[in-house]
Amino acid sequence: MRFQDLVPVLYQEGRFHGDPVTLGVGGFGRVELMTTLTHGKYYAMKRVSKKLIVAKRQEEHILFEKKILKVIQCDFIILHATFKDTRYIYMVMEFCSGGEIWTKLKERGRFEEPIAVFCTACVVEAFAYLHKNSIMYRDLKPENLLMDVKGYVKLVDFGFAKELVRGEKTYSFVGTPEYIAPEIIKNQGHDYAVDFWSLGVLIFELLVGPPFSSSEPQKIYSKILDGVPKYPPYLSEAAKSIISKLCPRPGQRLGNTKNGIKDVRHHGPCYINFDRFPHDQAKADEEFSDWDRDF
Repeated sequence: MRFQDLVPVLYQEGRFHGDPVTLGVGGFGRVELMTTLTHGKYYAMKRVSKKLIVAKRQEEHILFEKKILKVIQCDFIILHATFKDTRYIYMVMEFCSGGEIWTKLKERGRFEEPIAVFCTACVVEAFAYLHKNSIMYRDLKPENLLMDVKGYVKLVDFGFAKELVRGEKTYSFVGTPEYIAPEIIKNQGHDYAVDFWSLGVLIFELLVGPPFSSSEPQKIYSKILDGVPKYPPYLSEAAKSIISKLCPRPGQRLGNTKNGIKDVRHHGPCYINFDRFPHDQAKADEEFSDWDRDF
């Protein structure tokens, strides 16, 4: 792919008719819809101001984001090429025509459990790949999940990702307030376990709504430190089970114990949706009337 072969796709109707199609706008720049001169395929191109990167001291983050995205070979993570000029750096990614999970969630209010399970499974596969390659993601949220044309969910935006040797911890305060794990708030040092905490928060948000919300970050942090909120009555036993197992102390989190992420993949025995009953050790009296001879 050559940079000069990419051309912007233009709006064909409405008030922005003739202008380039913008897929999203963020603090560092925007994402635009591009195609090739032969119009064979569509791409999403993230354009970021180099001057702004320097002003915000994000050079290392951007270089690391390029480094990991260039080496990643995973169906649930997307990057095709990177370019630069004197003003911007550009990241050319797969165009996910389904848009953000966040938009769909806003439209629907909450997802049915099978849909939430599918979305979560896609994230788990992305995490499995990243963790195997010694990378923490640290920014899971519905805004960073895009759907491709077939409905598969892809992980985007690796601005907070970090390489970490197993057994070590890092102390930077990063993440989106509603999804930050307690150990980051307490500055106790954190590792891969923070990704599993955020997975539990994501499942809750997909099925119910945000578990920790406020207009003030400090109030959000207080709610997080108080623990996972009450489950509504319509939530299944399986959903309650996985959320509660993803959101305890770091060492006890599902995915962060001996079997690793396999425990998340295989969560839930076959009886997960049934109530629990104590074992009945009493034996019924014997009966010999022979009514059951043909049973």
